[in-house]
Amino acid sequence: MLRRLTQISAKQLARTQSTTATGASKEKWDLYAGVLVERLPVVSKTLNPLERRFQDMLLNVEYENSLKSDHELKHERDLVQLEQIKQGKVQVDLDEGVAKQTAQDLKDAYIEELKKFEAAPRSTPDDAANKTSSTDRCLEDTLYLLVQQKLGQQQHLLLPQGQRQEGETMRQTAERVVREQCGNGLKVLFYGNAPVGFHKYKYPSNQRANSVGAKVFFFRASLRAGNVQAGTKDAPAAQYEWLPKEALSQKLKNAAYAESINKFLI
Repeated sequence: MLRRLTQISAKQLARTQSTTATGASKEKWDLYAGVLVERLPVVSKTLNPLERRFQDMLLNVEYENSLKSDHELKHERDLVQLEQIKQGKVQVDLDEGVAKQTAQDLKDAYIEELKKFEAAPRSTPDDAANKTSSTDRCLEDTLYLLVQQKLGQQQHLLLPQGQRQEGETMRQTAERVVREQCGNGLKVLFYGNAPVGFHKYKYPSNQRANSVGAKVFFFRASLRAGNVQAGTKDAPAAQYEWLPKEALSQKLKNAAYAESINKFLI
């Protein structure tokens, strides 16, 4: 079914009916594909106090209900053997005793090794510099890509989008849009052939020579490697930003466009 959806001809998608006072008239719409490119979280979310207390409770319950590990059983055997040695019930060869490593020795070694461990920071220099063109920031959040594009006479930050060409499926248009708007250095994985969202808008009345407006079908893709090659021959976008969900809504100036995108944001 998803495959069929992408094979629908441009005429079938663009054809729409609008009813007027004098009857039904046909309107022609341009078809566009937009792409929501997302950089997924790199690290897990920091737990808030309530989540941390709940996690501690679950760990305690799991510990109380768990069976003893091999290490704990070995430690108990070591303690019993040590007590027997103190009471003279067991004779130990000195060479064998020196070479033997007890469970407590292992535990002490592990603790010393743990003290040397330093967790990687959850923030980066790009966070401190607020470098919105970097994907090495906001590691706990999903980041969404906006690129600068010209609509009419003005420049806008939008999801990468472009008009469908004759013979293309909408999925093929979406793939071409990413290459043209972002360059070949940006590697993404599309989630499927079917659009996840939709937006339409009408052109100004003096620009409706062939079509009354545009219908944008949004596809979803995740970042795999690379970044936008801004200002190059392969990627004409002069400006781009990777933004979390809250900042994304603030950057999108058109309220209707922002609302259409928020409907399929996670």
